[in-house]
Amino acid sequence: MLSIAWAPLYAHPLPAGHRFPMLKYELLPEQLLREGVVAESNFFVPSPPPAAEILRTHDAGYFQRLCQGELTRHEERATGFPWSEQLVEREVTILGGTIACAERALRHGVSLNIAGGTHHAFADRGEGFCLLNDQAAAANYLLAHQPSVQKILIVDLDVHQGNGTAAIFRHEPRVFTFSMHGARNYPHRKEQSDLDLPLADGTDDATYLRLLRDTLPRLLDEVQPDFVFYLSGVDVLATDKLGHLALTREGCRQRDRFVLELCHQRALPVVVCMGGGYSERIADIVEAHANTFRAAAEIFS
Repeated sequence: MLSIAWAPLYAHPLPAGHRFPMLKYELLPEQLLREGVVAESNFFVPSPPPAAEILRTHDAGYFQRLCQGELTRHEERATGFPWSEQLVEREVTILGGTIACAERALRHGVSLNIAGGTHHAFADRGEGFCLLNDQAAAANYLLAHQPSVQKILIVDLDVHQGNGTAAIFRHEPRVFTFSMHGARNYPHRKEQSDLDLPLADGTDDATYLRLLRDTLPRLLDEVQPDFVFYLSGVDVLATDKLGHLALTREGCRQRDRFVLELCHQRALPVVVCMGGGYSERIADIVEAHANTFRAAAEIFS
């Protein structure tokens, strides 16, 4: 059964400059339902996790100041969001959704969060529209609560390096971080993942897919993970305003299908989070994200 985390507050309203990217959180589930890719029964509304689960990953002082609206102006600017109680509730719920997806993936093979992939959040600070690191928190949750999960692979294919995730797990051998991203894109100061594959501006479908196909099967053989987190950002598209790569929607679709088929073939439970997408046309963003769900529905049916 395909299990998808979604909550109305994923599309939490923000000031005018932020509203457009948020539309996908409303439009994507509507499109999937309209097409019959999923049914209402495939969705679940996540709950905020206990604070203790967030504090496995995040600094207690930072989390307290975040919840109480006590971030400095510099810290708030670094996140890209104006602080509000609703924003914190949204971020905490997204994190809870990824934890819940991890539990469901262990039972069903795959689970997807319509939000998530907040990979720029560090243990002690937020950056780049990311306040709390949902995949890092879910990975730590599994390591703490699931004896069957001893090794985790994070496959981050968003166009931006997962700098926060890399820093959080720098000294954690049970989590292997793999980031394939634009070399000259945000963040300008990169962290060191266990494996980084920086890409030149203008990288096309053929180059991107060849590199991924040469790398990921070998990585699975070497790391031998018990669980995979996949960040499937669609800001790799040529149409993306912030991406600088040159993938088509078809190339992005093949990327997702390749990752999910590998996980299915190797009986590896996988959680998928959506990550970024900033194309001029909202239809390009939603369609590319929808392809991820279509692939998961077909492969794990």
